[in-house]
Amino acid sequence: MPKQLLLVRHGKSDWGNLDLKDFDRPLNKRGKENAPEMAERLINRGFKFDLMVSSPAKRAKSTAKYFAEAYNVDDIKFEEAIYEANSRTLLQVVSDFDDSADIVIMFGHNPGFTDLGNELSDADIYNIPTAGMVLISFPFDSWKMVSKGTGELVFFDYPKNTDEM
Repeated sequence: MPKQLLLVRHGKSDWGNLDLKDFDRPLNKRGKENAPEMAERLINRGFKFDLMVSSPAKRAKSTAKYFAEAYNVDDIKFEEAIYEANSRTLLQVVSDFDDSADIVIMFGHNPGFTDLGNELSDADIYNIPTAGMVLISFPFDSWKMVSKGTGELVFFDYPKNTDEM
């Protein structure tokens, strides 16, 4: 079975409390609206997945929880390495996924996610906006085979995108 990786950038975060560490920043009002909206778009598309993996940072974790609620799933795997990761570190996370999971949703941060999406596929994305999603498909049955340029962009969607998919 070919592998599919859905990169989801966390929803818009709240900068209201400047004393908070970056890791602890929550979603703001728009982030709390966009995350469930994007999860709903996935469901309407008939998208299903085998595994959810997220950065443990509060804003990524919250975004993942909105998707988990929409899909009625309670199992989210938290992976420390995703937080503040560059594309090389993120690729290592991906190659360590269990091959029994064919479709994985990964929640995290920029600039790593935009860089990874562009490096793995033929995508030419300037920036994945907050709550934006990029689906990449790979012709392999093992995550270890995923490398630069081996994927194909299936879709790129984000809250302000009004194009019909």
